[in-house]
Amino acid sequence: MLKVVSTSWPLLLGVMLLMVGNGIQGTLLGIRGAIEGFSTFEISLVMSAYFAGFLVGSQLAPAMIRKVGHVRVFAALGSLISAVLVVYPVAADWMVWTALRVLIGFCFSGIYITAESWLNNAATNETRGQALSAYMIVQMVGIIASQAILNVGDPSGFVLFVIPSVLVSLAFMPMLLAPTPAPTFESTKGLSFRALFRISPLGCAGMLLTGGVFSAMFGMASVWGAMEDLSVRDISIFVGALYVGGLVLQYPIGWLSDRMDRRLLITGLSGIATVVMLVAGLFDLPFMAYLVVALLLGGITNPVYALLIAYTNDFLSKDDMAAASAGMIFLNGFGAIFGPIVTGWIMAQVGSGGFFLFIAALYALLTGYAIWRMSRRASPAGSGPSAFIVPTASPVAATAVIEKDR
Repeated sequence: MLKVVSTSWPLLLGVMLLMVGNGIQGTLLGIRGAIEGFSTFEISLVMSAYFAGFLVGSQLAPAMIRKVGHVRVFAALGSLISAVLVVYPVAADWMVWTALRVLIGFCFSGIYITAESWLNNAATNETRGQALSAYMIVQMVGIIASQAILNVGDPSGFVLFVIPSVLVSLAFMPMLLAPTPAPTFESTKGLSFRALFRISPLGCAGMLLTGGVFSAMFGMASVWGAMEDLSVRDISIFVGALYVGGLVLQYPIGWLSDRMDRRLLITGLSGIATVVMLVAGLFDLPFMAYLVVALLLGGITNPVYALLIAYTNDFLSKDDMAAASAGMIFLNGFGAIFGPIVTGWIMAQVGSGGFFLFIAALYALLTGYAIWRMSRRASPAGSGPSAFIVPTASPVAATAVIEKDR
């Protein structure tokens, strides 16, 4: 791990600064939207717009990179992100914010593709797993740090929008000056969505559902806090707890998954999440109890995402893995678009508890479907200790070609 960090620290530092900037704006918009008097449904549309832009970017950014190169795409998208971040407080209208969120989601998708391409290119087969693990860790560290920075300014002011703009701008310095050469994209084997579903129905359905969970968690957590009349400090602590849970439980659950049927673990974790979310949604809990809920939710959701990828890969040849990853991230992004919208509608109908009830419903569906799939298919044989992977079905996987069904 130390060798990976020593050779890739410019990229990792840049990614961490990007995540700090992105994490601030993600939570801040929910808080500022409430201050501006946006309805819960309007805020949910704003939050969903990011994932719509991200989904489009995952499909178009690779072509842009092939056409004009990594450096130009990186610099152009980075400049656009910095500009958009300071426009939010100037144009406090939910429709304008929705358009800006589509744009910023598109830009971050391209940025992630560029950064991860560089990281994969710099790594060897012997160090790639460690490099991607380090990449996921610095992402979580960046998000956790971003929640602390929210407390240094007034969300109704301008400063908290300037800080992420500056951090995003600074992130490009170490990444653009990195000595590792920009990679080239290679053609990969195509895989249709129909074929992917035949290979792993549970993986495909699970990625759709977890997309909704992820976007509801990180898009509407601050909205939930605002509806509960929590302070900015408490909201930032709650959102930070979601990431701390994922950081702490990621490896232990991964270790366990290499020693048992992954579907049993997916079922068990999803069942626990369902119960915990129902309790949080139906009962008025003290703030410390909500922090435990956040730790468990983040600690379950991130590993379940990785388990679904690992389980799907158990049925794939190496030639199919890149295309399968591209298809799965597309499904995850598609599910993410609707998460905040549906959550916002439910919260408008039943109150703040709807935030947890929506996530409970998604996990209940995943639990039931996983149980049904276990009755239809035997566990794959021959999955050794190296089969579990950190969730690396990232935007860079979108370079694979997804063939349309015919």
